[in-house]
Amino acid sequence: MTTSIVTNHKATPIRHAIHSADVFSRRGKFSHLPCKLNVKQSVETVQLWAKIKNTRTTMTTAFATPHENDEGERSGSHACSDEQVFVPLENNYSSNDLDEEAAGSLPESGSGVFQMVEHSVNLASLLDKLKALHLHVLASEQWNASRLKLCHNNYVESAKNLIHYLALKCLDIEPLKDDLALISLLNLEMVNSSVLASLTTCIELLENLQLNSSRTGKDVSAGISTQGKLYHQKNGNFTINTMRTKACLNRELLLGPLQGSRCTHIMTTVGEEALESETLITDLIKAGTSIIRINCAHGSPESWSEIIRRVKRSSQMLEAPCRILMDLAGPKLRTDNLKPGPCVVKVSAKKNATGKVIFPAQVWLSHKGAGAPPPHLSPDAVLFIDDENFFTVVKVGDSLRFFDARGKKRMLKISRVFHVFSGTGFMAECTRTAYVSSGTELYIKRKKDRLPVGQVVDVPPRESSIRLRVGDLLIISRDSTCGEDNSYGHVSGAYRITCSSGYLFDAVKPGERIAFDDGKIWGVIKGTTSSEIVVSITHAGLRGTKLGSQKSINIPDSNIRFKGVTSKDLVDLEFVKSHADMVGVSFIRDTRDIIVLRQELEERKLQNLGIVLKIETKSGFEKLPLLLLEAMKSSNPLGVMIARGDLAVECGWERLADIQEEILSFCGAAHLPVIWATQVLESLVKSRVPTRAEITDVASGRKASCVMLNKGRHIVEAISTLDNILNSNSRQMKAEVKSLVPSSHLV
Repeated sequence: MTTSIVTNHKATPIRHAIHSADVFSRRGKFSHLPCKLNVKQSVETVQLWAKIKNTRTTMTTAFATPHENDEGERSGSHACSDEQVFVPLENNYSSNDLDEEAAGSLPESGSGVFQMVEHSVNLASLLDKLKALHLHVLASEQWNASRLKLCHNNYVESAKNLIHYLALKCLDIEPLKDDLALISLLNLEMVNSSVLASLTTCIELLENLQLNSSRTGKDVSAGISTQGKLYHQKNGNFTINTMRTKACLNRELLLGPLQGSRCTHIMTTVGEEALESETLITDLIKAGTSIIRINCAHGSPESWSEIIRRVKRSSQMLEAPCRILMDLAGPKLRTDNLKPGPCVVKVSAKKNATGKVIFPAQVWLSHKGAGAPPPHLSPDAVLFIDDENFFTVVKVGDSLRFFDARGKKRMLKISRVFHVFSGTGFMAECTRTAYVSSGTELYIKRKKDRLPVGQVVDVPPRESSIRLRVGDLLIISRDSTCGEDNSYGHVSGAYRITCSSGYLFDAVKPGERIAFDDGKIWGVIKGTTSSEIVVSITHAGLRGTKLGSQKSINIPDSNIRFKGVTSKDLVDLEFVKSHADMVGVSFIRDTRDIIVLRQELEERKLQNLGIVLKIETKSGFEKLPLLLLEAMKSSNPLGVMIARGDLAVECGWERLADIQEEILSFCGAAHLPVIWATQVLESLVKSRVPTRAEITDVASGRKASCVMLNKGRHIVEAISTLDNILNSNSRQMKAEVKSLVPSSHLV
């Protein structure tokens, strides 16, 4: 929806503060500059209208989303709200128009033309455009002065640079980029970390390139140049090197110093499965992990405490620093737990196309107190036996007979023995498919000897799921007593799941899209009541797609009003307070979520706890500059995670690549570290074979400060591969290429 913007004609002080701002306003260019954005209703995107040469012209989108019911801000007050960033009037006019107006405002002087360089670039014209752009950037800082004053001293320069970058983004400067590229002087795509310093340096270089200037007297050019020099005299620490140092410092404060020659941190998510192996945490750190992530949506404080204890012990033993990030669960919508399946495990050998066994199934056998198999083993199944004496008589070569859950005769053959921390374990082979349940008895096959019988115990229940196909109906219910069956409800033949979150039922409307399990399943809402939602499945796999317990639910078309920090988050924050180095804040949507978090941290005196803003919603992405400026009001180390799973579902798969680049650019301008997350090397983690696209995705992740891997069967190997990719030196000239260059020219 297009919203008209009315300029504030009373806002004159800035015109006196920046005396040469009339470069934009002469010859009827604008009615005044800069202007305050005034909107008549809350909108996600606004369009600016300005009068250019007596014509009504559409301006570029600006970041301006005022508070609802805030009449004071709509009346033209100079006060900054938490939902507004003021910029000088943005425009979509080309740099040729900018050149015409800027040059037209300068006094005529003799020839008025400087010597042309390659490709006939007019240096005088280019210089005028850069000076006009420089003024626009300075004006944006002045207009946001009240907001910048609220930023903590640690972030003032970074916040100013972010405002400068936003001002640059609001202009159509593509022709200017081309002109600068022709003389190889400045790439405006790469200046986000030091916008003002880069522009000032470029202007000074262009002035030095002027071979013959006959301009005399007091002109606007001198005014603008002097303005920039005075600005640098006043802000001597606002230089390119200072900004780079600031970015490095912010990264180290949040993520810790990099070890050795590494240039990127590796974060690994672990859960309760890490407690099944005594060596897993140590192996993760050895492979290159420098940050361990714990998701508070899963597990308990007891398991978190044990994981953290092992991390600290391994870190100290290996003399390798490793920090802890704990993610608050946030208000994420998930399916509730389905009715547990049977306690049975399937053992199946690998077969070829003709059904012949080519590799027997590998089964780990041990006493239930001996723990998990060694990390270098990858068994197809793990069976625990109740009687420890059973293993005192078992030896390599023995055959163990049993009847499976179907009553079929099956056999396990002992192939290897391993001595683990708490006892002895055996690897056995099985050539025929078997279903083993708790209570299954194993008999040792030997002649004449009377040997003990082992009983299988603690077989976990199978994960329940429903398989949804295109055209199926699914009922989402508040009623937690419903299971996975489709025998309830007013719609015949519909599957059922439950979701205990009231936000879902209060916000959705018929016709809106809904996604499950990170977008693996899509549907359209057909009807709603206070306790049920009927969904028609529109997208699933050819053979259907499974939907299980605790899977994500996304409604990208709905404006759900979530509570940013939940009651569970506040309970978990008490644990985070004394155990973690960083806290991850999930599903950030607007500045109110940041304000609530800051209040909770201040109440607990956690000014040094790192904060990671997880950008995983459409609203969070669109308001990212506002979120960063709000977060910069506290002294806490700050960073951003690109949570690409939910972000892709909410914003659209086709936009994800551009969105993650935008986030990197905004955070680069704010000098904040970025964590590159979700499905990194997922195929390698799960199946030990990466895809080519995953390898190039990791290479793109080098632009971030940290890359995150999720847990999986081959996680240690994946970390080693990731470490090699992130820190490989592919820039070194190969010996074959060196032969083409004289050795005296090689440095």
